[in-house]
Amino acid sequence: MSGENSGGTNMERQSVTMKQRPETERPYEKCLKAGAESLTDGELLAVLIRCGTKNYSALELAFALLDRHPVYKGLAGLYHLDMEMLKTIPGIGNVKAIEILCALELSKRLARASIKEESDFSSPEYIASYYMEEMRHLCVEKVMLLLLDGRHRLMKEILLSKGTANSSWVPVRTIFVEALRYEAVYMILIHNHPSGCPEPSREDLVITKQIKEAGELLGIPLSDHIIIGDKCYTSLREQQMM
Repeated sequence: MSGENSGGTNMERQSVTMKQRPETERPYEKCLKAGAESLTDGELLAVLIRCGTKNYSALELAFALLDRHPVYKGLAGLYHLDMEMLKTIPGIGNVKAIEILCALELSKRLARASIKEESDFSSPEYIASYYMEEMRHLCVEKVMLLLLDGRHRLMKEILLSKGTANSSWVPVRTIFVEALRYEAVYMILIHNHPSGCPEPSREDLVITKQIKEAGELLGIPLSDHIIIGDKCYTSLREQQMM
């Protein structure tokens, strides 16, 4: 599917409207009869889109969106689409693009809402699950510092840097300025690998060693460095790599 912004398939054809489809293929009617869980990913997205264009129904726009990313397809692909990429689909303007982006952000927050803020951040598995949906879809490396109190509760979450698809810069001085500012007892580094593979790089190991040694001198230990992949993670502490 394409139009004047994306070049490709000819748009000049008449779409089958929702009303012309059998009732069993209409997302709204299907949802009323069998519940939202009965809808396919495309049908759920079509409900969000609401109306189509002269040439394409909301359902066809939904399928085009799910297939839009050149690498990631389906719902996973949606997380990799920005405003401009969404708008290359004819019929998706600013309003619809914003609605879709907000729905995606809501899904990330819902994934975290079930996890209590007072939970124990001493568990690498817990920390990875807490940040998984937020970080595993990112196209660039994002590095965050987690500052914990004496009971391993999260005091402050600080964005240290956002880099490229395969590297990021960690401002070591900033780490300790913030840790001292918030009187943190423990620190944890967490970042993602856009490749989906959480295997630590040589750079990851070097920076971890530097921060760990500096933290020991200042009395603010680095408890762990967690790398988020696609539905998987690596804890350098668990792997005895720090």
